[in-house]
Amino acid sequence: MKAKLIITPRKAVLDPQGKTIQNALEHMGYTGVTGVHVGKYIEIDLAPGTDRVAATKALDEAARRFLSNPVIEEYRLEIVD
Repeated sequence: MKAKLIITPRKAVLDPQGKTIQNALEHMGYTGVTGVHVGKYIEIDLAPGTDRVAATKALDEAARRFLSNPVIEEYRLEIVD
């Protein structure tokens, strides 16, 4: 099993990296881009036989406590086989 954690800035938070990429895309001729948000992607390998519910609970806590900044970021956690 793997855990996939996607962390992105909250919509109300200024994302200077995303804005820089959006401007660069426009200058390169890519039209129709109305927003870019730069975040983090973390993939965690879980040991065989790991309890899915326990892993979800533990990784959700880790995401809230130190993998993301809940004041300015939001995250999505997914456990996949």
